[in-house]
Amino acid sequence: MYGRDPWGGPLEINDSATDEDRSRNLQDLDRAALSRPLDETQQSWLLGPGEQKKKKYVDLGCIIVSRKIFVWTLGTVVVSAFLAGLIALIVNTVPRHHHKHPPPDNYTLALHKALMFFNAQRSGKLPKHNNVSWRGNSCLQDGKSSDTSSAIKDLVGGFYDAGDAIKFNFPASFSITMLSWSVIEYSAKYEAAGELDHAKEIIKWGTDYFLKSFNSTADTITTLAAQVGVGDTSGGSTTPNDHYCWTRPEDIDYDRPVTECHSCSDLAAEMAAALASASIVFKDNKAYSKKLVHGATTLFKFARDQRGRYSAGSSEAAIFYNSTSYWDEFVWGGAWMYFATGNSSYLKLATAPGLAKHAGAFWGGPDYGVFSWDNKLAGAQVLLSRLRLFLSPGYPYEEILRTFHNQTSIIMCSYLPVFTSFNRTKGGLIQLNHGRPQPLQYVVNAAFLAALYSDYLDAADTPGWYCGPNFFSTDVLRDFAKTQIDYILGKNPRKMSYIVGFGNHYPKHVHHRGASIPKNKVKYNCKGGWKWRDSSKPNPNTIVGAMVAGPDKHDGFHDVRTNYNYTEPTLAGNAGLVAALVALSGDKSTSIDKNTLFSAVPPMFPTPPPPPAPWKP
Repeated sequence: MYGRDPWGGPLEINDSATDEDRSRNLQDLDRAALSRPLDETQQSWLLGPGEQKKKKYVDLGCIIVSRKIFVWTLGTVVVSAFLAGLIALIVNTVPRHHHKHPPPDNYTLALHKALMFFNAQRSGKLPKHNNVSWRGNSCLQDGKSSDTSSAIKDLVGGFYDAGDAIKFNFPASFSITMLSWSVIEYSAKYEAAGELDHAKEIIKWGTDYFLKSFNSTADTITTLAAQVGVGDTSGGSTTPNDHYCWTRPEDIDYDRPVTECHSCSDLAAEMAAALASASIVFKDNKAYSKKLVHGATTLFKFARDQRGRYSAGSSEAAIFYNSTSYWDEFVWGGAWMYFATGNSSYLKLATAPGLAKHAGAFWGGPDYGVFSWDNKLAGAQVLLSRLRLFLSPGYPYEEILRTFHNQTSIIMCSYLPVFTSFNRTKGGLIQLNHGRPQPLQYVVNAAFLAALYSDYLDAADTPGWYCGPNFFSTDVLRDFAKTQIDYILGKNPRKMSYIVGFGNHYPKHVHHRGASIPKNKVKYNCKGGWKWRDSSKPNPNTIVGAMVAGPDKHDGFHDVRTNYNYTEPTLAGNAGLVAALVALSGDKSTSIDKNTLFSAVPPMFPTPPPPPAPWKP
């Protein structure tokens, strides 16, 4: 066989091998080629379409991934998408059941309203968020006339006492002390009700005014403002004043004298209690708290140095808010001063047996255990029993603290219906003032003390207390408090709520100047407002949250504007109401704040001295 050599010569191919030899040689070559590993491309040349192996990798163009991982990932995405769609379908088709928070209890609902009363009673330049549409700025010249002492030049602000425009510092101080006490004990409940900031604003409105009523920057004072405005109409006087006239506070144009005192232990000690308790409320505002403590210290020193009842030298005070003694204010104020400062000299004073004796701790009598703006002994006994329950300071305080603790137990026994210390109306209202008018202010104070003391015992892991040989659980005290407050909220023979704006049936003719005169851009003079006082029509303005004076001893009530013994609200009454309502509000599992009251109190027992050095021979 010949071929052409590309270089010009002949090419000879010797093809003498047989077909059998060529086949055998090819097979040998194939085995030799397959003896080394082949890549996938080479294998595809050798194997037919049916013999190709599955690829282990998937080429996605920009990335090559394991076929197994790719299949699992794709499957997971598909299954997840299916499940998500199924869940969405179920959620959209199955009927929805919203689990709402339980509605607020009656005590919480009433608490919101009761605090609003203090907004309606504000004097001076009102804050923008006062939220009482028919009120405005008023009495912006209080204390600025020349008849006041050089240390007192501005008495704008504070609260009007009741249905008039007089500012009585004695009951107002007690009111602020009560509100502060309730905030210290139940701040969590106020917070849960959304009212903590509101309550603190009310307290600060009062304490800011009290700091104006004396030289609060001084360490020693000789003068204290006791009252702004005049209300005495005895002897047929027709001189315009806060009782003779029926005028909106915003329209007052008559003189408002300031009553000062120079010997007023009860007033000064009560005002010291208000500032001291408020200093604990505002302990996180260190500058303001320190200012309150300094003012309280100055006032309490004045109370101790210049002995006397504030009402003894004032016919106005003697008529409207007569103080029977200042000894109870010494115990009460001394206790609050101790908690605000941690100074043990105040505790020694508050637990002095002689002081307790003068305050009536050992007297008994028909009014024993009645807590009010006049007599704070029962409140002081509960407050100091708290100290014994939680800190147990021991000697030299133990003896009188144990006495106060025992007396507190007796007071709580006297509130129970199984005992006959106090009568009750047929409707169940306890007669702490023995059938005299205006009973509710005393009832709410007792309800607060009972609920609070039951919480003290629970916090101390004490299931109850003894009345003689009989043991009563703490639930009995709470039940007493609840039945009394429920009566005020409408569970009474008349089915009437004695808190304005709460429920459907409440007093509509409240003895209150601002609420009874319409805000219609007409200025009614002193006598011009009498027609609104004497009108039989309901008040044009609703004074929300005002607790009226209350029913008589037969559960009767006359909704008549001119009868203040039934229809007039007061600061002190509403302060006790707020305290009782917050104590009963919410879930019982929300306990008292055991520690805040003691935040300024140092350790009860001194740190033991270090051990002596080892003996050396």
